[in-house]
Amino acid sequence: MKKLVILVMIMISAGASSQEIYDFSRDSNQKDWYVVDDRVMGGRSQGSMVLSDEGHAIFDGRVSLENNGGFSSVRYQNAGIKSEPYSKFRIRLKGDGKNYQFRVRSQLREYQSYVYEFSTSGDWQVIDIPFKEMYPSWRGRKLDMPNYPGKNAQEFSFLISNKIKENFRLEIDRIWME
Repeated sequence: MKKLVILVMIMISAGASSQEIYDFSRDSNQKDWYVVDDRVMGGRSQGSMVLSDEGHAIFDGRVSLENNGGFSSVRYQNAGIKSEPYSKFRIRLKGDGKNYQFRVRSQLREYQSYVYEFSTSGDWQVIDIPFKEMYPSWRGRKLDMPNYPGKNAQEFSFLISNKIKENFRLEIDRIWME
């Protein structure tokens, strides 16, 4: 009985130690997210974000290298989510076997994003993104600054930029912090 009480207490504690950032569902508004492609710089890549019948976000499209292009991204801005006392982001997603980036901006007025690169398997998976491993970047260049401080987050984004011409598809279920 004592072990059962301890197990229940651990489970209750674990439930309180996470914070939802975005949970896609049939009721989600995909207009909360917007696409930014290399077209802003003259490129020809094209991405889109739609909601599937199952209630997952589908970020898909084609990356083109024409006109010095090479990336597509989708972004979500908010009024500011406190990321303290958490230590990592978690994302449940299903990719196409390609590499992607998850990016966070602490403040919208800052130019740098904090980046974590991950590979997808083609199956549903949960990606763990420790704050301390998110490096600062601006326009694809790694900056000589400390990694993500893990205090605040005002923008989240997914980006594909593998330096090759390719179609892509990333299905996203939910994003949270632990």
